[in-house]
Amino acid sequence: MNGTDHDTIVAPATAPGGALAVVRVSGAEALAVCDRIFRGRGKLADAAAYTLHYGRIVEQEGTPSAEVAGVRVAPEQPESATDSDRPASAPAERTIDDVLVAVFRAPHSYTGEESAEISCHGSQYIISEVLRLLCRAGARMASPGEFTVRAYLNGKMDLSQAEAVADLIASSSRAAHTLATTQLRGGYSADLEALRERLLELVSLLELELDFSEEEVEFADRTQLRETMEQIDARIEAMRRSFTLGNAIKQGVAVAIVGAPNAGKSTLLNRLLNEERALVSDIAGTTRDVIEERTNIDGVEFRFLDTAGIRTTEDRLERMGIERTLSSIARAQIIIRLLDASQAGDTIPAPDFEVRQDQRLLTVMNKLDRCPGRTLPEGVLGLSAKTGEGLDTLRRALRAAVDTQALYHGDTVVSNSRHAEALTEAHDALLRAFDGLREGLPTDLLSEEIRQVIGHIGTITGRGQITPDEVLQNIFSKFCVGK
Repeated sequence: MNGTDHDTIVAPATAPGGALAVVRVSGAEALAVCDRIFRGRGKLADAAAYTLHYGRIVEQEGTPSAEVAGVRVAPEQPESATDSDRPASAPAERTIDDVLVAVFRAPHSYTGEESAEISCHGSQYIISEVLRLLCRAGARMASPGEFTVRAYLNGKMDLSQAEAVADLIASSSRAAHTLATTQLRGGYSADLEALRERLLELVSLLELELDFSEEEVEFADRTQLRETMEQIDARIEAMRRSFTLGNAIKQGVAVAIVGAPNAGKSTLLNRLLNEERALVSDIAGTTRDVIEERTNIDGVEFRFLDTAGIRTTEDRLERMGIERTLSSIARAQIIIRLLDASQAGDTIPAPDFEVRQDQRLLTVMNKLDRCPGRTLPEGVLGLSAKTGEGLDTLRRALRAAVDTQALYHGDTVVSNSRHAEALTEAHDALLRAFDGLREGLPTDLLSEEIRQVIGHIGTITGRGQITPDEVLQNIFSKFCVGK
């Protein structure tokens, strides 16, 4: 990532295949570059910010080129000229498309630079021609995420907000969209900045003591200092814990469907998806591998893992499938334990796999269509995957297992693994500061421990922190071209 790169960059800002497309241009010469191929009522370089301009994208044919930023381009013609009133000696112009151009002025644009967005028809040919002419006029193609990199480097957003741009584009559910939007609007950053300010205040008081070390003055009361540090650590811990929810919403809530062979796991998956995605057979052990499919339930995306039935077997392939089933159980947030109502007794045995405290177990009795009037044990859900009976009750139970109230109320929810790691490091550094405080660590060393906490929090937003190029490269390489 080169922060000194002031080239004018261009890229499509919309996905291919639509009726209309937007081509984004940004850089100090963005409007001048556009003027070389745009014919409207006036120059875009003279236009006011936040204005729309109708005109044509044209290519001049059969004329010598001029040198512009190392690129040979055709000389401009007055915008007021038309093909009919242009002098006979003037070069002919080929119209590529009728367009609308939106003008944005620095520093009040997405990137903080002079910018334009060209709205044209969505033909792949038209888009490629517009890009070709803009590059010939002095721009260059942007790399993935380069527009957002410039926004970050120009102070239009912090690093966590920049990452939220990619999350917003990738969001596939209401919950994931809300998560990304909250982070993009800066609520997440404000929470981190408040922590950082409190830590800086502690450091300031400690370092003030160093200036008066000969007088043995204590500006930071140690009891109050500990209380403040405990409050900060509690907030950091709450943000760390929220990563379980945030990551599940961002990646999709993993739901493992487990049970004995022929319990109806694949039939249930197909019913939940409303399509035939898993092979269904009366032969036990048909599913040999984990099948993963996604569906949206009331604004939350769920990843259903249809697993091999758990039983003792000598079949090597089936044993491998069972091992993968156990692996799927370990990484699931919710486990649907499917029982066959025609074979289950009145007492439900304990599961033959481990369920962690952070996992939710739903015990479901299937094939009720074969056992009409069957009384269900307390806490057990009943359904028929074959007929669909009881399916809505299961969907409600799945949705209730994901508590999104904090998210929709605007609370900070961490969804990025880089942020979670930084918060863990901040927590560990704060624990060392607690140890130092308890052991009577000298003021200068105690101050340094708290500075380490500030540094780790700072890596999340990039504020007050020199972010290494490899970190930026890793973050923005995941972006699409045009963002």
